[in-house]
Amino acid sequence: MENLPLYIVLLLLVAFTVVTLVRAVRIVPQATAVIVERLGRYSRTLDAGLHFLIPFVDRIRSHVDLREQVVSFPPQPVITSDNLVVSIDTVIYFQPTDPKAATYEIANYIQGIEQLTVTTLRNVIGSLDLEQTLTSRDNINAQLRGVLDDATGRWGIRVNRVELKAIDPPASVQDSMEKQMRAERDRRATILNAEGVKQSQILTAEGEKQAAILRAEGAAQSAILEAQGEARAILQVFDAIHKGNPDSKLLAYQYLQMLPQIAQGESNKVWVVPTELTQALRGIGAALGGEPGGADLDGGPGGLRPDAGDQGAGVRLDEPVLQDPGEALEAARKEAAGATAEAERSTQRTRRTAPAAAPDPAPAAPPTAEQPPEEPPAGS
Repeated sequence: MENLPLYIVLLLLVAFTVVTLVRAVRIVPQATAVIVERLGRYSRTLDAGLHFLIPFVDRIRSHVDLREQVVSFPPQPVITSDNLVVSIDTVIYFQPTDPKAATYEIANYIQGIEQLTVTTLRNVIGSLDLEQTLTSRDNINAQLRGVLDDATGRWGIRVNRVELKAIDPPASVQDSMEKQMRAERDRRATILNAEGVKQSQILTAEGEKQAAILRAEGAAQSAILEAQGEARAILQVFDAIHKGNPDSKLLAYQYLQMLPQIAQGESNKVWVVPTELTQALRGIGAALGGEPGGADLDGGPGGLRPDAGDQGAGVRLDEPVLQDPGEALEAARKEAAGATAEAERSTQRTRRTAPAAAPDPAPAAPPTAEQPPEEPPAGS
């Protein structure tokens, strides 16, 4: 028991030594700054690593986290320029750049940033109406960041970003906005439907136009082919008649056969007998009675020249070929002109080879009240 005080002193010395070593040696982690005061005054800032302090002289004032921090503030009611109260929720990203200023220039820099954000936000939103507030988030963020960065610079804080997390207008305004958006969407749907109907009608009209053009082209080709066929048939018949050299008896007989067809029709009330009928009847009577005048103009019986033969019977029409309507019409006109010229030349040759005189026709019967006089045809 005599050595007990000695043991107590030794134990106290060991404890003091341990405490002294603990207070003298400091290990600072990465991205952390430690503010050291010596005898109550700022001494230095400890960076990451191992540091030694003077025990009972140097004291640790605070630890400052140098990493970027994110602070979300509760929603704040703000009044817009059109006297509407909106609730705005903000998020701020900041980073301490000067641990000494962040420790000694402001007591609580997070609370200072929050209050500065609220006041700046009210000033910015107070100059905007509701629609501008909802559509100008980037502009509001830029203004907030500029004001906060200038104010927090002397605090050793750098504000990197300011974001508006939510802008909540009143319930009545939200209902009106929803109705407006619904009406806008209905308007767009109506416009799109009208555009679709318009495009459909345009395409239908274009199709009908193309169909009408194709039908017109087909009708034109058909009419041209029919005209070509009729022109060639007329040309062949005309050539065969002139090569056969028919006499007046044959022409008179054909004329009598056509008279019933002329008289056909329910609307025909009057049948006009032309003055050439007596001459035709006289020719037929002469042919049936064997009069000397009944012979052919060239002496051959039957109304055709003996040397007529089968001339023209072997003429072969070309197969119809579809071609351009303009070219086909021009070709048909050229063929008709050639046929007319050939007919005139044949008529002139026939007149040169015809007999000197022909029997005088019988005097025409005087026209009656129901039979008005008509002018003889151009070829009589």
